[in-house]
Amino acid sequence: MKKKALITGITGQDGSYLAEFLLRKNYVVHGVKRKSSSFNTDRIDHIFENSKFKSKFFLHYGDLTDSDSIFKIINKVRPHEIYNLGAQSHVGVSFETPLYTAEVSGLGALRILEIIRFLNLKTKFYQATTSELFGEKGGRTKFDEKSELNPKSPYGVSKLFAHHITKVYRESYGIFASSGMLFNHESPRRGETFVTRKITMFLAKYFLTGKGILKLGNIYAKRDWGHAKDYVAMQWKILQQKKPDDYVISTDNAYSVKEFINYACKLLKIKLVWKGKGINEKAYEVKNNKKKLFIKIDKRYFRPLDINYLRGDSSKAKRLLKYKPKYDFKALVYEMLMSDINSQKQQIK
Repeated sequence: MKKKALITGITGQDGSYLAEFLLRKNYVVHGVKRKSSSFNTDRIDHIFENSKFKSKFFLHYGDLTDSDSIFKIINKVRPHEIYNLGAQSHVGVSFETPLYTAEVSGLGALRILEIIRFLNLKTKFYQATTSELFGEKGGRTKFDEKSELNPKSPYGVSKLFAHHITKVYRESYGIFASSGMLFNHESPRRGETFVTRKITMFLAKYFLTGKGILKLGNIYAKRDWGHAKDYVAMQWKILQQKKPDDYVISTDNAYSVKEFINYACKLLKIKLVWKGKGINEKAYEVKNNKKKLFIKIDKRYFRPLDINYLRGDSSKAKRLLKYKPKYDFKALVYEMLMSDINSQKQQIK
């Protein structure tokens, strides 16, 4: 019998890549989608519309804030594996909607785990957690599975609850429940409000039109950026282990937002000059001996509390999961940039 997988958050970046990955492994894939008045399935439309997946890919309406809808789906599907990727996943937005973030990103995991326990299923459960669990740490060291957990946002705190409750159900009820403590992972499918995608979309438009000014917040925040394709493969690998456990998935390198911008501009042969400090720092494009305002800092994009440095240590995953990412930082930036340029060209046409 083919394995059945259920993915919450299937319309998101990770959900769409994971669905493709599992279908290639001959799974039957079920996805949970929130009911909405507008279509938000663009990341998975190519799967849904492919006739060869007609008997292998199914969507269900459900919401992680609604126990009844999730219960009905899990009871009907009886999946071998559940990947809980659904969340309010934007750190900045979590300060504006803390209660909703906690309901979805925190209690959503508990609802699924309690259903697995109540139905006495042998389902394996994967919880998507985050590097935002760790918080700031002096000495610029790396974070691994044993590092102190000290989140600095409602999103991070919600994910910390999900992380701990996963462990509680694993140890209390013998459920195969594992967490992936994934550091930032990007791709051309990254949401448009995330800083990496905001940058590549702006640069693509600027490259083609020469118009616009990019407004950003903390450009000195450093993040460990990997590719979502590499990370969803590890989500699957985590559930294939003999015993459930928690794993950090990262590239083990960190780059600042400013470094991301500089490299992307280098690819496009845009010459930048940075001037000023703090809130007054600006970047200018230099062309034909003339300077043109290109990037400015806007305090509206600063978070009430931010983490300036996050860098992972994926030694455990490399040792036990044979983790070896295919993408490095430069390849990631290049792919995102080229994808957005091609998209902008289509829109201009």
